[in-house]
Parts: sequence; C-alpha cells; structure tokens
Amino acid sequence: MTTPIAPAAAKRGVVRSVLATGRGRITGGFLLLLCVCCLLAPVLAPADPLHQDLRHILQQPSGAHWLGTDSLGRDVLSRLLYGGRSSIVGVLEGVAAHLVVAVPLGVATGYLGGWFDRLVMRVADIVMSVPIIVILLAILSIFNRSITAAMITFGVLGASGTMRIVRGAAMAVRQELYVSAAELLGLSRAQIVFRHILPRCRGVVIVQTSLFAAVAIVVQTGLTFLGLGPPPPAATWGGMVNEASTTMTTAPWLLVPAGGLIALTVLALGILGDTVRDVTAQSHTSSGGLRAAPAKRRAGAPPAPVPEGTALLSVRDLGVSFLTPRGETEVLTGVGFDLAAGQTLGLVGESGSGKSVTARAILGLLEANGTVTGGSVIFDGRDLTRASRKELAALRGTRIALISQEPMLALDPSFRIGAQLSEIVRSHSPLSREAARRRVLDLLRMVELPDPEEMAKRYPFQISGGMAQRVAIAAALAGSPDLLIADEPTTALDVTVQADILALLRRLQRETGMAILLVTHDWGVVADICTHVAVMYAGQVVETAPVEQVFGAAAHPYTAALMATSPENAPRRTPIAAIAGAVPPPGSRSGGCRFADRCALSTQDCAHKDVPLIRLNEERASRCIPTERLQVRP
Repeated sequence: MTTPIAPAAAKRGVVRSVLATGRGRITGGFLLLLCVCCLLAPVLAPADPLHQDLRHILQQPSGAHWLGTDSLGRDVLSRLLYGGRSSIVGVLEGVAAHLVVAVPLGVATGYLGGWFDRLVMRVADIVMSVPIIVILLAILSIFNRSITAAMITFGVLGASGTMRIVRGAAMAVRQELYVSAAELLGLSRAQIVFRHILPRCRGVVIVQTSLFAAVAIVVQTGLTFLGLGPPPPAATWGGMVNEASTTMTTAPWLLVPAGGLIALTVLALGILGDTVRDVTAQSHTSSGGLRAAPAKRRAGAPPAPVPEGTALLSVRDLGVSFLTPRGETEVLTGVGFDLAAGQTLGLVGESGSGKSVTARAILGLLEANGTVTGGSVIFDGRDLTRASRKELAALRGTRIALISQEPMLALDPSFRIGAQLSEIVRSHSPLSREAARRRVLDLLRMVELPDPEEMAKRYPFQISGGMAQRVAIAAALAGSPDLLIADEPTTALDVTVQADILALLRRLQRETGMAILLVTHDWGVVADICTHVAVMYAGQVVETAPVEQVFGAAAHPYTAALMATSPENAPRRTPIAAIAGAVPPPGSRSGGCRFADRCALSTQDCAHKDVPLIRLNEERASRCIPTERLQVRP
C-alpha cells in the first residue's frame, strides 16, 4: 500500500514556507534589514540626527550626506534611522496590545461558544462602532502626547476585527474530527486550545498581524505628522514628512526618503501578509465536521429508572431531537439495548437510521442544537444524560473511548504521532516524559505496528490508512477504557487491512476484557467480531438479539431485507435484492411501523398502530407485529 504524500507546504512551518517564496524572501529580508538598521542607528548613522548645519541646508544627496540634508542642515539618513526606532517601537507596542486582546478572546469564543461568545461579540460590536481617532486624540491629550499610550489604545480598539477572524478560524478547527477525538480521549480544554486549536490558527494570526502592522505604521506616522507625537527636534518619520511638505516647491527631493520608506514598509507588510495567506491556504484546509457540544436534556423529562442487571451499558428509551429552522425535529425514539463487559454489540442499519447519533448521545457529544428528550444512558450505574460536562470529560478516554471512522482526520497533522500519543497518556496518568514515551511505545507494540520507535517520529501524513487506524486504536487504549465505541472503523480500509483490524480488536478485547459498541453497516463485520446485534431503522431499534439467532432467522422484516442486500448472501449471477424506497428522514416519519411502506408483510395495523419492542425470549426482542410469519428460530 502506498503512503499518502502531503503537499510540500504541509511539511514545513509557516515561516519556512513563506521564505521559500520569492515574495516572502524579498519582503521579509527588507523588513529585517530595516529593523536591524534602525536598531543599530547609533552605530550606522553617519551623523548626529539633531546636529544643525545652516550652511548646508536642503542639499541633494552627496558623498557627505547620502540622502541629503533638511531645512536645518541635519543629515536625512541619520534622522531616518533614528526616527525609524520610535516608529518601529510604536508599531510593536500597538501590535502587542492587539494580539494580547484579539488572539485569546478569538480562540476562546470560537472554541467555547455559548453565552461567552455572544457577550464578547456584543462588546466587540460596540467597540467597532466607536470612532478610533477621537479616542486617540483624547488619549494624547490626557497622557501628554504619549505615542506609547496612543498605540496601545489603538491596538486594543482595533482588536475587534482580528478577534472576529481568529474566532472564525477557531470555530472551523473546532469542528475537525481530531479535536472531537481529543475531547473523547480526555484531554483538558487548555491542552486542546494550546496544542490543537491555536497552532492551526497561527496562519490567520500572522496575516492579520502583518496587515495591522501596516495600518499601525500609517497611524503612527500620521499622528507625528500632525505634531501629536514627540515634539521637535525629535526625529520621527511623520515629522520628516511634515517638514518636507513645507519645502515641496524648493526641495521636492526631501519628501522622497521619508515618504518612500513609509510606503515601502507598508507595502512590504501588506505583501508579507498576502504571502502568508497563500501559504496557509495551501497547507491547511478544514474538513467539514460536526460541532461537538454537551448533550442537553429537555427540561421536565422524567428520568428513566436504572435497569437491574450486570450490563456495563444500558440504553433505555433514549430520545433525541434537533432544533431546525422548521422547529424541533425528532431523530431518535425509544432506543434501547444492553451491553455487558467483554461483549461486542453491532449497531447495524442503513445511513440515516440514527446509529452515529446514538453513539454521540452516549458520549454526551451531540451537536449544539441536539437535545436528549427522554430515556437514560446508564454506564456502570451512572446516568450519563444527567452527568455534568466535567463528569463526562472525566469518563472520556479513561472509561469510554472512541475510534472514529476517519483516523486521518482524528490525528492532528501538525504533530508527530509519538507527541500526540504522549499527550494523551500524560493527560490520563501523572507520568514523567520518559515514562510516557515508554507507554507510547508499548501502545504502538500493542496494536502491532512495526518499528514503534520510528513510527512515533512520523507525522500522520507519512503513514497509510491502516497504520493510522492502528494509531487511533492505540490512542483509544491509552486510558485503558472499559467501553470502546468504534464508529465504522474499517469502512475506509481494503479487505486485507480490514481483516487485520478486526483481528486486532478481537485480541485486544480478549486481553483487556473491554466491551465494544461497533457502529457498522457491514454484516460480514458483524459476523466476524460481534456477539450481539441491535438493528436500527429510522431512529428506532427494531431488533436486538445474539448474533447466532439473527443469522439463524431474522425476527424483523427489515433485518431480513438488510441481510439480503449483503453481497455475501446474493447468489452468483443474480442481482442483489436491494430494499425499495429509502429511510424516511426525520420530520416525515408517520405513526405506526416506520418500515411499513417498504415491507412486504405490512398490514393495516402496521401503518396505524405504534409497535412496541416485543420480547421474544430472554435475549431477543423485535418491533414487529407479524413476527411469527418470519419463522423465527430462537
């Protein structure tokens, strides 16, 4: 199998990628040279910037004065270098204040959302409506023409726009599956923000910083041009432009050095920002995803009693609705099943049946508009639908872990595999760095990856899909979970790799005794690894039974029809018996049996009567009236 090859830009950092372009090298080199020359002005300046020589006023460039002299005979080059120091310091002060406000608030609002996001955005709207120049003039009058105070104020007031952009980038990254995977693996909010959210926003931050710096240069020089900065004879770029404007008719050259340098600096900062934007757009693309939010219970919904028995996980009458523009839409209704320690339950059904929503409801990670409307999810005696965010976070990764359908999207491409696994391990156990490294290598050996030392040094884009799935399994096992939820873990893999992953899961389950909830649509996978089956259709469980009984004879027409569509059950040279019609979408599901319109055994009672889940024997139940016509063999 070939190893995926990432774009070259993805293999380098933002700075190296920018410097790899011609525009980046030119603009970066110019800005670096400008900063160094201004910093070393006492060494490089050919004369004292305040020294006046009235005998040589308004001279053209010469060997004695490379850029000429001004109206008082002062050396223009020296004044440019010294004036640049105050200009650059002022810009840095404004940029620092800008970043201190914009980046933390932008990342926090984009990641947390909710009331905090709404409050900060309303304050930002108010700040953006205030005329900044009026505030700056007031600050200059209060603080005795202090450019430092003015630039810090400008940075704070101008942070609202950048904060909005950073917020949007953080919201996009927040929807990535690897962020959801990090939450499910038990990482804290701080770890997720600093290790996964903020690094992916750095391109946007750099772009906005360079653009704001260009604006700050214009504002700083504009204030000194108006005489609101350091008083004469202090050297400032704005003051030099003001002085040149008074001698335009007699010495037009005097406007070129200061005006040209300001223009070049603003242009370089703008081009640099544009280059960073292009580089980050090529190296980072956000994939669509579901925004994870804690599951909420509708107020007033009565709690379901804790079921008796020894089941590790018991789902009882679970109902889930989503708020849409058309109102609240029911997605799950009365979902229920049991899973004991050491068992593997296959959650089977067509797309749209509610399998993944059920898994996310168990984990407490429904989308932001999702609501648990009834029922309970009892895990080891605790109702997870009533657990707090903190309690759920403590369970994820340690007691309950998740293997996602797309392992490549669950791994952060910015970090090596060993670093990501080490972060997960240390979040669950107070291990030293060396102990965590040994634990990472043990996990990689546990999932049968070759050369764990080398594998830990690789980035996710340097390994194949099968290897990535094994890494995802290793991450899920880092906290030694009691329940492993696998959301179609073999769908994107070829047949041979799929068999290896299933064999690996069987061995790990045998060694650790964990229970597995397997979301799948593949009956071959069910037959290979599952001990029990729960068949879902249109947001309901229509049949639950041990695997042997289901394959012996289906107890629901949908189960029989679904099994008939499996390629393994189709006779040679015979078309696969596809199920006519489609799963009714949420919001259009009528009363009665939801499969009635597609069922050959349906009667008038099926279409009009709500069909309960009827228990057929101690381990089997079916949501069907004419069950006996299927010739069930318990």
